[in-house]
Amino acid sequence: MSDDPTAAPQPEAAWGADSEHGRLLDVLVCPPDNFRWLPTSAISRATLETGRRLDGELANRQHAAMVAAYQEAGVRVHFLEPDAALPYQVFTRDSSAMTPSGAVITQLHQWWRRGEYAAVISFFQGNQIPIRDMITAGALEGGDVMILEPGCAVIGASEARTQEPAARQLAGWLADDGWEVRVEPIPERFVHIDVLLAVLAERLVAACTEVLSAGFVSWLRSRGFELIEVPAADAFELGANAISLGDERVLSVAGADALNAAMRARGLAVHELGLSMFTQGGGGAHCLAQALRRERLAAA
Repeated sequence: MSDDPTAAPQPEAAWGADSEHGRLLDVLVCPPDNFRWLPTSAISRATLETGRRLDGELANRQHAAMVAAYQEAGVRVHFLEPDAALPYQVFTRDSSAMTPSGAVITQLHQWWRRGEYAAVISFFQGNQIPIRDMITAGALEGGDVMILEPGCAVIGASEARTQEPAARQLAGWLADDGWEVRVEPIPERFVHIDVLLAVLAERLVAACTEVLSAGFVSWLRSRGFELIEVPAADAFELGANAISLGDERVLSVAGADALNAAMRARGLAVHELGLSMFTQGGGGAHCLAQALRRERLAAA
């Protein structure tokens, strides 16, 4: 950006993203007005089995602190309209997936989340954000879609949440654009691939190599990615579920001590968020936000 006050304003980047680590410009969240813990996954079931109860006031404070962190980082925050029938709508990552040419509306697997498509379609249409397409071949959830770098993506498929036919449908659309896309089976216990993998910066990922397949780990390394290894126990507590702000900045979960220290050792600025009310319900920092617009890394 020019420092010359007489310079003509630069056009804003188009809606969408071609990476998980380009500078984040706009993000979509949903207030946790209706959030409650449900047995949606092994993670939330483990919480419920302890007898712990959701503290709604704490959840509101934690979510507000996350919103403030985005705003302080210069990210424009947009809000979905909460629907009382949708207790897990707060995890806005899942109801859509962003591509360089706009949003893909996903199809959520569990009945209590299926209706999340309605608010997100209304939001995109009301804000003139292009909808590229809609998944029709089966269930696909946005937490399973990871753009590793321009022209390269991985889609997780546990079958319990994202099903292979739907993953192949999205992979085909991206392949038509010349992308390399890998559909990667993951264990149901870990819900989405963003519980096991996070893009932190250019060619730097957090990865639960104990759980991800050896073939996928080798593929990442063959493409030049450095892996910060995250133990399975930490991943299960959403310790790898970080989101890059771009410019070597990351929002991470407080308590992911080893990962946060490893990122700082590599020169990244790490903002730790207390998100216990959400991580115990099955989602972390990455799950709670959909990147609507990132600075493009690929040449126009």
